[in-house]
Amino acid sequence: MSIREMKVDDLKRIVELEKDLFLSPWNEEDFIHELKENPMAGYYILEKENQIIGYIGLWFLGDQCQITTIATDRHFQGQGYASQLMEYALEKSEELHYQNVNLEVRVSNVKAIALYQKFGFKNVAVRKRYYSNGEDAYLMIKELEG
Repeated sequence: MSIREMKVDDLKRIVELEKDLFLSPWNEEDFIHELKENPMAGYYILEKENQIIGYIGLWFLGDQCQITTIATDRHFQGQGYASQLMEYALEKSEELHYQNVNLEVRVSNVKAIALYQKFGFKNVAVRKRYYSNGEDAYLMIKELEG
């Protein structure tokens, strides 16, 4: 098991996972922009036996880190891999002395909300009609020592 920086060569697999896992998946161009043109972005993949099974995206903004995406292949869900990605993101944020980590999550995504709460994220606001299908999002924040 290893976590490493995402590369353009990884995007075929990443886009496959996006389409399988998300209602509004990012396309290859979205990820290329993040990897090549967004100096605040950091995207990381989780590999098991040289197979990409998950990934996480971060934006390093001022005094906070924002989780832009987190995903685990359906065949590997429920085995602790999303927790490994979260631990990695939180460790990286603490190393960089950020004050908090935040994210938005669909109000209907009970499994993801439970994961975030397990790591100490608190629901601080509702973003009305945040997603393209009109669904609300919770804004969740975890305060760090930073």
